[in-house]
Amino acid sequence: MGPVLSRMMSSAMGRRLQARQVLCVAEKNDAAKGIAEIMSGGRFRRREGLSRFNKIYEYESNLFGQNVAVVMTSVSGHLLELEFKSPFQKWHSCNPVTLFDAEVEKYCPENYVDIKRTLEREVKKCQALIIWTDCDREGENIGFEIIDVCKAVKPNVQVLRARFSEITPRSIQQACGNLVEPDQKTNDAVDVRQELDLRIGASFTRFQTLRLQKIFPNVLSNQLISYGSCQFPTLGFVVERFKAIQAFIQETFYKIKVTHENEDGNVEFNWKRHRLFSHTACLVLYQICMEDPVATVLDVFTKPKSKWRPLPLDTVELEKLASRKLKINAKETMRVAEKLYTQGYISYPRTETNIFPKDLNLSTLVQQQTPDPHWGAFAQGILDRGGPTPRNGNKSDQAHPPIHPTKYTNSLQGSEQRVYEFVVRHFLACCSQDAQGQETTVEIDIAGELFAAHGLMIIARNYLEVYPYDKWNAKVIPVYERGKKFQPTTIEMVDGETSPPQLLTEADLIALMEKHGIGTDATHADHIETIKSRMYVGLTPDQRFLPGELGMGLVEGYDSMGYEMSKPDLRAELEADLKLVCEGKKDKFSVLHQQIDKYKRVFIEAVTKAKKLDEALSHYFGEVIETPQAKELLMEVSEPVRKCPQCGRDMVLKPRKGGG
Repeated sequence: MGPVLSRMMSSAMGRRLQARQVLCVAEKNDAAKGIAEIMSGGRFRRREGLSRFNKIYEYESNLFGQNVAVVMTSVSGHLLELEFKSPFQKWHSCNPVTLFDAEVEKYCPENYVDIKRTLEREVKKCQALIIWTDCDREGENIGFEIIDVCKAVKPNVQVLRARFSEITPRSIQQACGNLVEPDQKTNDAVDVRQELDLRIGASFTRFQTLRLQKIFPNVLSNQLISYGSCQFPTLGFVVERFKAIQAFIQETFYKIKVTHENEDGNVEFNWKRHRLFSHTACLVLYQICMEDPVATVLDVFTKPKSKWRPLPLDTVELEKLASRKLKINAKETMRVAEKLYTQGYISYPRTETNIFPKDLNLSTLVQQQTPDPHWGAFAQGILDRGGPTPRNGNKSDQAHPPIHPTKYTNSLQGSEQRVYEFVVRHFLACCSQDAQGQETTVEIDIAGELFAAHGLMIIARNYLEVYPYDKWNAKVIPVYERGKKFQPTTIEMVDGETSPPQLLTEADLIALMEKHGIGTDATHADHIETIKSRMYVGLTPDQRFLPGELGMGLVEGYDSMGYEMSKPDLRAELEADLKLVCEGKKDKFSVLHQQIDKYKRVFIEAVTKAKKLDEALSHYFGEVIETPQAKELLMEVSEPVRKCPQCGRDMVLKPRKGGG
């Protein structure tokens, strides 16, 4: 029993409450219903909340060592939003640079007011509040929003946090018995990120939009030209790959190809030199081979070959593999995975962990899948051969296990069925054995030039039996004996051309975002959707990202200023700082002020060099239009910033109007 729980129990017993009531709040209605079902043993009473989407579930449960009356309800994600105080919300109310220092506040959007009122009403009757939001950064921040709303009407309410990774009886019961305090440090990190995203995004978005709409009215008059410190590096990866393709210079290469056809099949021998870029050099070597076109078998050797089973599934791998194998984009994949989680079918789908914890009973999870007509026999085979033997990775977020099935179902349809099946098959595959084979290599010599052929015999498919998303094909090769000579069927000199890199797929883009620390596993899909919705990028028929004219012009404009805002460095530094805030190694306010100062300096420089942005976009949208109205607005948006001689703070120098 933890110290927080001990204090709560002693406090409750000291008051001798006859009917203790506890308010529990989950992140979504489905989660609230699932948790209530487990905590109550299916004996809850449902009533309506003030929001028709967020029901209330009432039941008796044993908490704090005594029977209590529980009121379980939910929010719908974030309950509060961060916004500038009046009058700074209005786009024409100020120079965008002032948004780096303008006062901000949290408020409840109109469509969530009924949820807020439900919490305020219900907490008044309760002595304790338990937060059941998702156990990640955003979930922790949503939990603190709930706490703030409830404490505003009941300051003395006691607050605890339930930690869980799946909505199953074992996990929920364990969470009830190990309630903890909410994580203030994690909440601080999200607060910093939200405030920076608001200030940086609003200032650059207003500046870009107001300026470029007037300069290119025929093309951009109704276009929101947004900026985000994750959004732009994501766009930058797409533009960088496109430019690499544009800059690619195709080269012709030459190589020697040898084939040998006999009664056991046709074998292709690959040149050990691979290829040459000199036609003359390759021709000389080819002619030498043709002068004595007899092949001598130098060596034949066989070695074991394995195809590794997959690692346990984390969020980024789920997004990448669903995009590649299932052709379901990352945003839809995560929407479906969240639904499967709240319904209790899979574990929490936002995790950076690819190591199964030792206390997770993998055999029970495998056993649950044995009734299935498609993969049940494979699951039983794992149990019959000594149980699960997962291949573990080396990443752990210390919060959630890898994504895995938590119960069996055969009642799903559409995308839900496909994602669930993928999670199950991936789990069974990583609990199985590597595929085993034997690779045979034959090396030959023709006039001093070396060639090799490879064959593969699959001995045991193992995990491949249940995992159709991986392919491993046998390749038969005839028997050759060392020292034997034979006449090749063909010896040819062939040419080819080097190929440029391909445009990025969604899986490629997510991999780059993860590698460079852009966003988190919870936000990758959202940033990609944003650059698509803003028309910064489009998709080719084979679902590869192609930058649009606006996206190209923005990246080239900022790059020409000397600020590589489309590169990942600025945002990666922030993500690293946020991690340190979560770990208590950096202070919330110091990180906030440092980052604001950094981006503010970049913004001021960008404003002074704004014509470079105009010039870059003019390559795509034509001549810059400078009407009197546009000039007046540009003066307002791009007013110079100077230091006040008295206090040293930035101030905006407004041009005089009316000729006075």
